[in-house]
Amino acid sequence: EAFGWKDLLEIASYEANVAIEGVDWRGLKMDLTSSLIGIAKFCPDFHIGSSKLKLWYLCICYVKDFGLGYYVVYFFLPFALCGRSKNRDRRDLRDYITLNHEKLLGKLMPWSRMAPRHSRLISRRSHGKVIFIVLLILVPILLFGIYLHFHKISYFFRPLWDKPPPPFEHLPHYYAENVSMDNLCRLHGWTLRPEPRRVFDGIIFSNELDLLEVRWRELYPYVTKFVILEANTTFTGLPKPLYFSDHRERFAFAEDKIVHGVFPGRIASPELHEDPFKLEGQQRIAMNRLLHAAGIFEDDLLIMSDTDEIPSHHTIKLLQWCDGMPPVMHLELRHYMYSFEFPVDYSSWRASVHIYNRWTKYRHSRQTDVILSDAGWHCSFCFRNLQDFVFKMTGYSHADRVRRTNFLKYSRIQKLICEGADLYDMLPEEYSFQELIKKMGSIPRSASAVHLPTHVIENADKFRFLLPGGCQRSPR
Repeated sequence: EAFGWKDLLEIASYEANVAIEGVDWRGLKMDLTSSLIGIAKFCPDFHIGSSKLKLWYLCICYVKDFGLGYYVVYFFLPFALCGRSKNRDRRDLRDYITLNHEKLLGKLMPWSRMAPRHSRLISRRSHGKVIFIVLLILVPILLFGIYLHFHKISYFFRPLWDKPPPPFEHLPHYYAENVSMDNLCRLHGWTLRPEPRRVFDGIIFSNELDLLEVRWRELYPYVTKFVILEANTTFTGLPKPLYFSDHRERFAFAEDKIVHGVFPGRIASPELHEDPFKLEGQQRIAMNRLLHAAGIFEDDLLIMSDTDEIPSHHTIKLLQWCDGMPPVMHLELRHYMYSFEFPVDYSSWRASVHIYNRWTKYRHSRQTDVILSDAGWHCSFCFRNLQDFVFKMTGYSHADRVRRTNFLKYSRIQKLICEGADLYDMLPEEYSFQELIKKMGSIPRSASAVHLPTHVIENADKFRFLLPGGCQRSPR
């Protein structure tokens, strides 16, 4: 009664219901019962209940077909049956099972008597060969998949291995038409100047002729000098034309304000690999010299941004006329991809404005925690021709993202432009899984063409490729 004889008989009956006909169940019940009692004697504080016995029985039967029955009996049962007993009891039980495992398994699995030892060894060897072949196939496939999608995997787990930068202090930005400048300065906590500051717009130019025209038309009334530096090589050391010099007549409207410089770049060689970011840094140093040559002085306003990072005209006018603003501020820009049809978010922050002093250096990195909200537009990869997409993909600092040659096919690029999908087949650069998942996939289209640069709307036919519905590009 202490060991639950009714439970043991119930298990024996359960075996009889599922076993093959012809088994001597009467004798088997007795053998099974005595074997269980033999095991139970090592666990004096354990009551043999039907539920745990059934679990033991089913576990052994299930793994038998995989050649693992012995290991389950050997490692699992001492802890399952004597979980609350002393370690010595478990060791004794393990020794008992080691000596009697074949007998026990044969009694616990009446429909599948233990095969001869040589048969079981052959079976185990066969299973080992199968496992080896499966691993031989799966491991190379897994490694090749990791190689192809390494960037995706890395960016997906970015929230685990990278931390976001410190948050910006966002300054509210007030603007409406026909509001006096005195009132706008006061709303920002600043004061109106007796006369406007001089403004210098400094950019390192590559090949964005259309966006350069949009930018200079937007800022022309407020800028004193447009300082533009271009090189005869890309940041990756590829030779390139001097696009601005070759098309300077297109910008005749601003000729009186243009200060143009040429940086003699170095063509990359197979023997000498130079970091694209280092070459980019050398051009920014050259920009400092060009700004001095342009006549910039202390208290002038300097705009530091790429060609496609365009401050709005009312933002620059505000900063030109107000005193009391921070000496260095980043500009939060509305970020677009391929055209103003695909708004991404407000994540663009690299553009900055400086009240110039002798310590000011031209940079494109984070320089302060203060950022002025909604101050313009950043239109990434907003090109008229597919050829220009290929040029930028291979020529700028992140050219290593072009992992396969088919990334540069015109048909592929055109398809991705109209879908609003990523050219490099990469995941968004986010620091939380929530933001990452929210931004995965194509960028949602927008039918709005409100609050865009004035020159784009005034010349909508010319800049149709920048507006909603104009995703088709010409090859050249």
